[in-house]
Formats: sequence, C-alpha cells, structure tokens
Amino acid sequence: MEPPQHRAEGAGPFTTRLTWRRPEGGTVVWESRVARKRGALSVHGPGGTVATPPTADTQALDRLRRLNSVASVAFFLGGILFALGAGVAQFGSGDPVESASIYFVGGLFFNTGGYTSLLQVLNAPRHSPGSGALATAGWRWWGYEPMRLDWLSTFVLFAGTLVFGVNLLDSFLQGLSVQQTNRLIWTPDVIGCVLFLVSGHLAFAEICHRSRPCLRSRSLGWWVVAVNQFGSILFMVSALAAFTRPATQSPVNADIANWGTLCGALCFSLGGALQAFERP
Repeated sequence: MEPPQHRAEGAGPFTTRLTWRRPEGGTVVWESRVARKRGALSVHGPGGTVATPPTADTQALDRLRRLNSVASVAFFLGGILFALGAGVAQFGSGDPVESASIYFVGGLFFNTGGYTSLLQVLNAPRHSPGSGALATAGWRWWGYEPMRLDWLSTFVLFAGTLVFGVNLLDSFLQGLSVQQTNRLIWTPDVIGCVLFLVSGHLAFAEICHRSRPCLRSRSLGWWVVAVNQFGSILFMVSALAAFTRPATQSPVNADIANWGTLCGALCFSLGGALQAFERP
C-alpha cells in the first residue's frame, strides 16, 4: 500500500516541498531545490531520526554534477569579467569600447550560466507521487513549465541575461543622442536588473517555501540565493546611477554606476563559487 501524501507546502500556487508518511513510521520529504541540486530526498525515521537519504540513479547524479559545474564556472567567470570591466571604466583607461568588450564577454558567460540553470530544472530527477521516489526522465534542451517555481525562477534569470545582452551590444554604438542612449542602453539595463531581482525573489520563495524571504544561515542554497540577490540589488543601483540626464548629457553618478557594477559582479562571482559545492 502506497503511503499517503501528508503535506504540501509552497508559495502561492507553487509546491516546493512535499511530505509523505512512511508505512513503517517517519516521513519522506521532497524539496524542489534539494532534488534538482543534490538529487536526493530527506528521510526521517520514527521519532525524527535522520535516515540515509535515497538518491537518483548514477546517470542522473552525473548529469546534475556536470550541469552544476558548468553553471557555477559560468557565473564565476561572468562575475569576474564584469568586475574587470567596471574596474577598467573606473580606474583604467576609461575607454568605453574596452569596457564594453570586457562586459560583452562576461555577458556571454552569464547567458551560459542562465541557460544551464534552466537545464538543471528541466533535467532534474522528479518525485513519483505516492512513493516519494526520484525518477529520471530523458534529456531535454527546452520545456515550458510555468507552474513550477524553480522553472519560473531560472527562466526569468535566463531572460534577464538575454536582455542584458541587448544592453551590452548597444554599448558598442557610437554617436548616440541622450535619448537614444537611455532608450537603447539604459532601458535594457534596467529591465535586466528587474528580471534578476524577480528571479532572486522567486528563488527565495522556493527555498523558504513561502512568499516572504527567510533566514536560513545553515543552508548553502540559501547563501547562494542571498549573495546573488544582493548582487542584483547592486546592479539595479548601478543602472539607476547610469541614467544619462538630458540637461547635463552625463550619467547621474558614474562612480556609483561603476562601483555598483563591480561589487554586484563580485557577488555573482562569489555565488558561482558557492554553487560549486551545492551538488550531489
């Protein structure tokens, strides 16, 4: 007889944690982030004792490790290059083409990290209703699952990296008016920052199993989300400071724009380094 589902938790219409009662006592817990990052369930025996967690098959675990490695390296290098671009703008030659070139290469790494994060969701082992076991489906390069919070969070993140790509490409344009600069460069920058912030909020909802952020200082996944979200906030500060005022034809504050980008990029680089340890 299959153990009945005991409790479902999550934010709004999204389910991020399921708990099953075991016939022999205790519970099996599926959490979306733990399952897709570590490929494991949490098992508690009678009396709350922690048992050895069941994991996905070897093929699925190898897949998760490879995807996690690619994503963590991509975000680490993307953050380093963005910080380097901001450093060149603030302390180096000040050549906008040089900075734009460094930013563009860093943006390609962010694109890779965003898409690989989406692949992690699409190809993660899924729970089997009733039994609580993990099952692995075939490889997918794309999928549409808007009622899954992890899919929505990573899709918004990937979309944000693509919008940043528009901003980075337009940065190579020369001879733009103030209105064209704000429309072609600044606007995509702000939209990308908003998407990053929304993605981070959804990631908090996934790991906290509720709409409001929580504090889980003993969770590595929480630290990855928190560091990246702080980086997104700094990116938004940088974007707002980079608005070109028509009256002066200069940014609101170039120093804040450069320092915000530099520090925000280092946060994403740190998040990528931490993510390397959040693996099966």
